[in-house]
Parts: sequence; structure tokens; C-alpha cells
Amino acid sequence: MAAATAGSACVTIVGFVDSEPGRLFNAAAVCAGGRVRGVYRKRLLPNYSVFDEQRYFAAGTEPLMLWGVAGVDVGITVCEDAWVDDGPVARLGEGGADLVVNINASPFHIAKVLERERNLIRRAAESGCPQVYVNLVGGQDELVFDGASMIVDASGQVIHRLVSFAPELSVVDLEVQSRQPTTLPVVELSTQSAASAQPVLAPHSAPMLPETAEVYEALVLGTRDYVAKNGFTDVVVGLSGGVDSTLVAAVAVDALGPDHVHGVAMPSRYSSEHSLSDAAELATRLGIDFRTVPIEAGHAAMLNMLSESFGDAELGLTGENLQSRLRAVVLMALSNQFGWLVLTTSNKSESAVGYSTLYGDSAGGLAVIKDVPKLLVYRLCRHRNDVAAAAGAVPPIPGSVLDKPPSAELRPDQRDDQSLPAYEVLDPLLEAYVEGDTSIADLINDGHDPAVTGRIVALVDRAEYKRRQSPPGLRVTTKAFGKDRRLPITNAYRG
Repeated sequence: MAAATAGSACVTIVGFVDSEPGRLFNAAAVCAGGRVRGVYRKRLLPNYSVFDEQRYFAAGTEPLMLWGVAGVDVGITVCEDAWVDDGPVARLGEGGADLVVNINASPFHIAKVLERERNLIRRAAESGCPQVYVNLVGGQDELVFDGASMIVDASGQVIHRLVSFAPELSVVDLEVQSRQPTTLPVVELSTQSAASAQPVLAPHSAPMLPETAEVYEALVLGTRDYVAKNGFTDVVVGLSGGVDSTLVAAVAVDALGPDHVHGVAMPSRYSSEHSLSDAAELATRLGIDFRTVPIEAGHAAMLNMLSESFGDAELGLTGENLQSRLRAVVLMALSNQFGWLVLTTSNKSESAVGYSTLYGDSAGGLAVIKDVPKLLVYRLCRHRNDVAAAAGAVPPIPGSVLDKPPSAELRPDQRDDQSLPAYEVLDPLLEAYVEGDTSIADLINDGHDPAVTGRIVALVDRAEYKRRQSPPGLRVTTKAFGKDRRLPITNAYRG
């Protein structure tokens, strides 16, 4: 990257890992004239939420400086340095910076773009100069980096924003007022005047996406990058005719294309006819490969194999879980045979309370909607249909999928609300407890039913052992299970 700046007036800022004996630094290289002219080391290291930087990096302590680019004195910071009041950005402003550039790998969660914008407005106010915020685009394991880079001028106005969830290049003509004299040292990098560079005016800023749209795009980007960056081309999804597997299949198609998505219906004795027809109709609308592998013969064989050990005992949950685990066997067999990655279909509401089968529907390579609550699953499905309708296309998700009561269909006439509160009750309770860290007492004071609250909180805590054994899932909320929420499995204090 430094070599690419040779023979031009271009100055490039590149994130990298700097090092010295025994220490690593999260750093930005300042490149000009074909070489690295200097390095800024990140000063503030986040160690909360999904961030573990103090585990890996040492903080930069070198004196701050400015970089002269075509008569503009530029300050450089890295990510967290711009998130703290009266931090490095304020010091750069006091030292005479005309402009501050902040490079980031800032992961997405709902409403993060607005949060960043408000933060940059504060930085502009305290530094007295424009802020250029550049963010990574792409997926890595659970995290999705959404881009949405932006520029905030000295008055706190967002004057340009790039698109979310896709790479974009934009050349922006920015009005910068010189704030000389400076009190910080200035390293001159480029003396070519800004006027001679003939900048291209960016035509317009990208709009901020509505919440449901941005979550959907995050799932698509995260799925695409997880599959491709891990060397897969195709995925397989168990299609039950339910809303969760429907959403996962739709996301997979938008991420990879229909030729790379394979749907499998695996009916048992308890599968309803409408579930099978809904799965087939979905596959037709999405244009994906679809096959049916009945598990009834395997289910009967397993019950026969275990009959001597079980005796006359009522099977109950054991019989239900056998079906789910047989389906995992089928999907993993297809994965082994054809090299397809298995996408699991459990949502956050189910994962929270353990309403899934260990080594069954929770088994796979990527849990696409692991951090998506059930009610949001429905909204995302309707959003995808709305997008199709607006484009004049046939909505991919059959209306019958959205209208029928949720059910695992592992016993006769089973419905989710026989085991769990209605999702209209459950999801707000889970959001407050899991994402808001609200205590049981405060949940009850806020109006949640005491008996329901106690039961659900206990289920969430007990299900930690299941979640530890589930595949990684894409993070879209402020607190996902896994990196965000680290609860011990062994909690003897519960009594």
C-alpha cells in the first residue's frame, strides 16, 4: 500500500498490527511518496462487549502529531480513540488539527449507525474540525462490519455517508478551514494544492437504512462472507415449512444465489401436510434445489433399537428429540457427501430458553438467525416480501408460512405456546434480561408477570450449556449470546 503512493500526491492511511519486542499495537500507517512516513498507535483499547483489545494490544503512548497534506493539518486516530469524550480527538483539535481521520473496524448492531453519528457530532464540537470516519465492510465469524462511513463537518452536520453493507468508493470535496498556528508537531507529506487535485464531487449521501432492512442486509453479508471466507460454495438448510427455516433460506439465496442453496424436507409421522407443501412452495419461489428425505423409517428403527433399554417407559421428550437428531444426521450426511455447509435455523428466542435439541436442530456450521428474536424473524420475512413486491417480483415467502402458529411438529398438534409464553410476552422479557441486564426484581417492577419472569430467567441461565455447543451465529443486537454475554455454565449459587 505504501509503494502504491509513489509518484502521486496521494496520502494513504492503512490499519495494521505494529510490533516491538514483547508488545503488539493496533496501529495506522501513514503512507506517502512510496513509503511509510509514520505510524499512529491506538491509545484507547476497548475491553467490553465483543472487544478484547487489552488481551492482545498495548496502548500507544507516543506524543500526538499532525500530518500536513496539501496545506491541511490532519490528525489520525483509530476507532475507540474517537468514542471517548475529551480524548485523543479533543487533544488533536487543541493542537491545531484542521481535520481528523478515524479508521475503524466497528461491528454492526441495531441502531449502531445513529450511535456513531451522534458520537462524531460530539467529536466535531469538541475538536472544532471535521471528522472523517471510515469503517470496515465484511463479516468475520459472529461479527458483521457494515461500512456506512461518513463525514461530519465542523458544525456537526453529516455531509456525506457511504452505503451500508457493501464496499463503496467516493471522492468528496470537503471545505476545510485552516486553524493555524498549531501547537503539535506537523510532518509534511504532500504539498500539492487541493485545487490542483480536481476532486470529484460525490453526488449524494446514502440514506440510513430502516431497522428491519439493515438487519436483513447484515444477515446477508454475514452469511456470504462466512461461507465464502471459509472455503464453501454451497449451503444446505432443513426446510420445515416454518418461519425460521424460511427466513434462513431466503437470506442464503440473497447471499449466495439460488444455485448454491439446497433445501431438504425431512417429514416424520407428526409433520403436517401444509408444512410440506409450504416448504416445497418456498423452494419453488426461491428457485433452489429441493429434496425430501423422510425420517420415519429411521425414527422407527431407533425406537426399536432402544426399546429393550427403555422398556415400557413413556418416551415423551426423548421421542421428540430423536426426530430432531435424525434430521441433523441427514443434513450432516449431505454436508459430508457434497461439501455443503449446514445452516441452522434456531432463533434467539429459542436459543435463549433452550427450546432446541442439542445435537439436533442446533447442529450445523453457521446459525444465521441465532441473534434474531422470533418477532423480528416475522418482520424480516415480511420485509423480504415487501422488497420483492416493490421490484415487481413474486414475494418469495408464502403467506401461509407467516399465518400459521409456530410449531416444532415433534408431537401431535404441538404449538410453541404450549411450552413457552406467547412471543409477544417472551421477546420483550428476554430483551430486558439478556440485552438490558435487568434484574428479576426490576423486571417484575416493570410489569412482567412474576411467575413467568422467574421461570424464563431460570430457563435462560440453565440453557447456557446448550448455547456453548451451538455454532457461531451472526450478531445483530446490542448483546448476543457468546462473545457479548459470558455466563458460567456451573453456577452452584443458584442452589
